[in-house]
Amino acid sequence: MVRDPPDDRDLDSLVEFGVVNLDKPPGPSAHQVSAWIRDLLGVEKAAHAGTLDPKVTGCLPVMTGAATRLAPAFLEGHKEYVAVLELHGPAPTDIEAVIGEFEGALYQKPPKKSAVARRLRVRTVHELDLLEVQDRNALLRIRCESGTYVRKLCHDIGLALGTGAHMGHLRRTGTTPFDDASLVSLYDLADAIAFAEEGDEGPLREVIDPGERALSHLPRVTIAPNAAHEVAHGAQVYAPGVIDAEGDPDTEPLVACYTPDGSAICLGRLVGDHDADSDRVVALERVLV
Repeated sequence: MVRDPPDDRDLDSLVEFGVVNLDKPPGPSAHQVSAWIRDLLGVEKAAHAGTLDPKVTGCLPVMTGAATRLAPAFLEGHKEYVAVLELHGPAPTDIEAVIGEFEGALYQKPPKKSAVARRLRVRTVHELDLLEVQDRNALLRIRCESGTYVRKLCHDIGLALGTGAHMGHLRRTGTTPFDDASLVSLYDLADAIAFAEEGDEGPLREVIDPGERALSHLPRVTIAPNAAHEVAHGAQVYAPGVIDAEGDPDTEPLVACYTPDGSAICLGRLVGDHDADSDRVVALERVLV
């Protein structure tokens, strides 16, 4: 079934395909707060975008209901953090220059307690700024590729400085396409649910975005309504059903397909000339309806 346009959905439909830009508190795991949101909203499932350790706070988008299918979209963006680098000795005079050397592609091996295989891999730090130094603490702003281990980055910076260092407090300020300008606390969500139960839907509509919000950074492919119904039943996205398409087929980017009224239909990758014989435009990865 193809959903109504995002602005026309009733509250149940919004909750069933929504995303909460949660301000994760310190203490619980990302999995735990996702479970709390699932239970508060009464949906079958909820999932977070990008794990945060229990002590870490900040931007943790949580997808609700069928919006859990949107998870691949969060791998296409970047993450932003503010971190305290706790030095094990006095800050060297060249600390800013040394920290600047860590911008770019870095080799990293996941820590022993990580949930992924401990293989050496490359992650890109797009921006690394020294905001302030006070005694043996340095405040860093980090904009990096998804999957970058900030704790490991801080350890390696400490080795390069010659003092040793470890990560102190860490707060995530953004995960594409969300940032800390519109964060929602668990208290905000609980209060909004209480208002909705009393007949006032406004507060809950303010704290839950339609699932399409999580796709706003991806190239957009618009398909005809009849093609959308076919895709909902397992068909591929072929050229006759495509109204408009963004993105470069040669790079095969992840794209989001929509109906003309803005309802998300599927995620997939643009295909290039190698698939010209089949007239297929998008190779499906995830059907959203």
